[in-house]
Amino acid sequence: MTATIPAPPDKRTRTTVPRAVRRGRPRLYTSYAHAESAWNTAAKAWWIGGLLVLTLLAPFFVAKDITNLLTLAAIYAIGGIGLNMLTGYAGQVSLGHAFFVGVGAYTAAVFGGAGTKTVYGLGLDMVLWLPLTAVIPAILGLLVAPLAARVRGLYLATLTLGLVMIGEHVFKEWHSVTGGGGLGRAPAPPVLFGADLRKPVRVAGVLINEQRALYLIALVLLVVLAVLARNLMCSNVGRAFAAVRDRDVAAEIMGVRLQRTKTLAFVVSSAYAGVAGGLLSVVIGRISPERWNLLLSVDFLAIVLIGGAATITGSIIGACFVVLLPRVLEEFTHAVPAITSEGGQILGFTLDELKTILFGLLIAGVIVLEPRGMFGLWLRIRNYFRTWPFSH
Repeated sequence: MTATIPAPPDKRTRTTVPRAVRRGRPRLYTSYAHAESAWNTAAKAWWIGGLLVLTLLAPFFVAKDITNLLTLAAIYAIGGIGLNMLTGYAGQVSLGHAFFVGVGAYTAAVFGGAGTKTVYGLGLDMVLWLPLTAVIPAILGLLVAPLAARVRGLYLATLTLGLVMIGEHVFKEWHSVTGGGGLGRAPAPPVLFGADLRKPVRVAGVLINEQRALYLIALVLLVVLAVLARNLMCSNVGRAFAAVRDRDVAAEIMGVRLQRTKTLAFVVSSAYAGVAGGLLSVVIGRISPERWNLLLSVDFLAIVLIGGAATITGSIIGACFVVLLPRVLEEFTHAVPAITSEGGQILGFTLDELKTILFGLLIAGVIVLEPRGMFGLWLRIRNYFRTWPFSH
């Protein structure tokens, strides 16, 4: 009897699974695209949809200061996603993220701000200067990448740390762009499509003031950029990043171009940092060169490590944690006044000092106990209940 060899499957046809089977086995995936989709289960679709609705409605039910904090969290999440793609996915440790955030802030101020006798300003609309906050830092990242791609580990961290120091000096001395050290300059006004967002307007009977408008803009950009980042990391580019991170020599043997891959990681990360810087300058008001320092880079590094390296969701969780932690500490001191001294210190520390100490302890604890961060902790909890009673 002659054996019949089955014909290879046609790429144009897809394996169909009966609806009853899919309902009983919601995690039965028949393709890589289905497995990597953000909506691959009904529970995920409901959770993501519910969170989007909740975040859209949040600024209409909370105070202005809370809305500002949520806006900062969304902006920090954009910058955190950029650093996560570089450090978490591509394995390139960088302490120079604050430099590119500062470049994005001054790009927004120069192209969108008003010019005076001391500083440049073109007064362009946000729809014009916002893309430039990604383009110009990306070009600078392209210039720095050939140097950074030649080193790795501690040498790369030292190189990017030097970039922050050089940038801080340039920001203080370039008075026509930054306004100079100790003085600063006004940011770009929030004018979108000719409409001044500082003037409250009513849309369908709902009042949209400046805080709510900036929050909605930051939220929309966060969703768009997070989806783009996730799709990029699920593509061949993301797999090349992971190969370089895990073992660059082996990746090069397999055909991954190290120079091009590392350069692309720096360019994309710099672009995300620039967008975060441009939005941050509008939200915080007057910008000074002293803001874009090593401490800001540490904040973004804390977002990646505490939230979860190599995960987009972890960057968002880490940004919310880093931005909202000082407010939580402040409210805790009001609830427990016994630990607060007359000078406003908590257990002998100022609020900033206590925040820095907690960041250090959390980073050390995450690295030792849960390398995947808060997102990894959530995965542990979810998998425990998903596999119960066989959770061991």
